[in-house]
Amino acid sequence: MMKKKQHRPLGRPKVKSNDIPRNQLILQTAARLFIDNGYQNVSVDDVALNAGVTKATVYYYFDSKSELYKEAIVSLMNRIKERIDRLMEVNKPLYERLYDVTLAHLEATTSIDIEQFLRESKTDLSNEQIQEMKEAEKKIYESIEYAFSDAVTKGEISSINITFATQAYLALIKVGNYKQQDGSGLFSTAEKSAETILTFFWKGLFGTND
Repeated sequence: MMKKKQHRPLGRPKVKSNDIPRNQLILQTAARLFIDNGYQNVSVDDVALNAGVTKATVYYYFDSKSELYKEAIVSLMNRIKERIDRLMEVNKPLYERLYDVTLAHLEATTSIDIEQFLRESKTDLSNEQIQEMKEAEKKIYESIEYAFSDAVTKGEISSINITFATQAYLALIKVGNYKQQDGSGLFSTAEKSAETILTFFWKGLFGTND
């Protein structure tokens, strides 16, 4: 977990009022580096250099590289969940909201494979750290589940197995980020991918895309 200290000890990094908090800057920088290069290929020195802080500053907020990694990925998934929640709260039909969520999710996770992250770092992360990452991912699923459940309650869609629908929907989004051998995606644009995924999902579940 991130360290929280109420008193300012000697050597604590200063933060200007108009700056992003140092711990958040470090987390965002670390997330980008880990996503682009993988856990094993990123050092604490790399994070410090790219964040414009000292290595000691990184260790002030995070006890270890594995803790920084876990916090960076959890923070990223929390931001994805918040974006999904905002899009689902818009006053639109479920189909339109799901399209917006699909597109946003594809754009946010185009380089993210949580299962791969867990595989390559599992020897360095504790069981508790891995569980925290899985719990953060689970919360994303719960946001989608709630949207489906609410739509059923309001009569917007027919009664369905909520868990199955959620897992099927998110599995299709993961397929949408699939990269071919030449590094290209299955579709020319994220918009085309979102449209294809949602049409396939909606027709398969409800027999219509209206």
